[in-house]
Amino acid sequence: MQTFLLNKYCDARLPWYTIYPTVPDFSAVVGAKTCETWLRRLPPHEPVSLYIHVPFCHSICWYCGFPTSLTRNQRPVRNYLAALRDEISLVAEQVPRALPVSDVHFGGGTPTTIAPSDFLDLMEFLRHCFAFSKSATIAIEIDPRGVTTEMVETLQAAGISRASIGVQSFDPVVQRSVNRVQSEELTASVVKSLRQHGISRINFDLLFGLPHQTVRSCVDSARTALAMRPDRLAVFGYAHVPSYMKRQRQIDETALPDNVARAEQAAAIADTLVSAGYRQIGLDHFALPNDELALAQKAGRLRRSSLGYSADTCKTVIGLGPSAIGRLRDGYVQNEIATASYHQHIQAGRLATSKGYCLTAEDRLRAAIIERLMCDLQADIPAICAAHGFDPIPLLDSADRLGMLAEDGIVEIEEGFIRVKQEHRFVIRAVAAAFDTYLDRAPKN
Repeated sequence: MQTFLLNKYCDARLPWYTIYPTVPDFSAVVGAKTCETWLRRLPPHEPVSLYIHVPFCHSICWYCGFPTSLTRNQRPVRNYLAALRDEISLVAEQVPRALPVSDVHFGGGTPTTIAPSDFLDLMEFLRHCFAFSKSATIAIEIDPRGVTTEMVETLQAAGISRASIGVQSFDPVVQRSVNRVQSEELTASVVKSLRQHGISRINFDLLFGLPHQTVRSCVDSARTALAMRPDRLAVFGYAHVPSYMKRQRQIDETALPDNVARAEQAAAIADTLVSAGYRQIGLDHFALPNDELALAQKAGRLRRSSLGYSADTCKTVIGLGPSAIGRLRDGYVQNEIATASYHQHIQAGRLATSKGYCLTAEDRLRAAIIERLMCDLQADIPAICAAHGFDPIPLLDSADRLGMLAEDGIVEIEEGFIRVKQEHRFVIRAVAAAFDTYLDRAPKN
């Protein structure tokens, strides 16, 4: 039965619903001028989050699906930082006063490709343009293969409070197959150094579904990670899309596990982490009981954003850098993906927004339902509809996929309250898709 459901509902084309509507529905109709208008409408006293994308790595991992490029020296990084400072200034010019900031996330790519002195200068400039709260959470993604003691000291001086460390797998065979060779000893030494420098909140990223991975190797990697006791782990399934990401053509497709094997790997990792005392968060995150993510889930305020699961309650996310996605009150905006195009916009003195989406009232309703399903594995449709001023009956009647999901025993529906059975959380995206009105529509240009 499980195999039947996997083959029926584990559709790789389904969105991950980190945002709704999803990026394929973004349109070039929303551009720099629209973004300027939306920024000017932001409430001046309401805290915002910042996301800064750093599009460089010292080594390219073949599995990676994010926009990033290889660099061996600091020249392209420094050129990018100059453009980033100009973009930050352009954003700051649109608002009447320095916006309060409660959360910052440096993603990539590899943010630690930035030289230590340049990173400190960037943080100083951000603090000059925005009003950081004293308790602001500043997080950064790290590739431990290139992190020096000087960089760790810099992160401490810059006020970094959380580090997300790319691990993926500790199996040497798997590592070589995806061009990511990284020893357990190296990872452990970086974790130790971070903690010694006061950066005590540590996240790990693990992957399943990689070439040559087995249930045994996934469990072994999870146990190795557990020995370092990270506060959180994100356990993602590798998405093989070589037609979109050319670097993935280096991967041996014949060594990739099928849907059933992937599900077995995911379940085995989950069992290992939960048995060690971690709480399962939504679809693919795990956290210690005292971590902010677990506390947010327990309080019913877990959020879903373009970064995944979050305890961040900000309504606004300002995205900076190539490909960065922002969430403003009126809708979503995304910067130019190519670094060269991003530079051209900024050098011309305009925001780098290339496309976006203007939210309707119905979009906000559906987004709220999808977010609760993805976060809580349940949603009170009548209550959410009432909060948004909608009648739940037409909405439920139009969700054609719900009936099939109920017949297959994946969901229980009682007076509009939808609950996904725990053993079927692996197909939660298929449940969320029941409320995606744009799913089967051709993408916008």
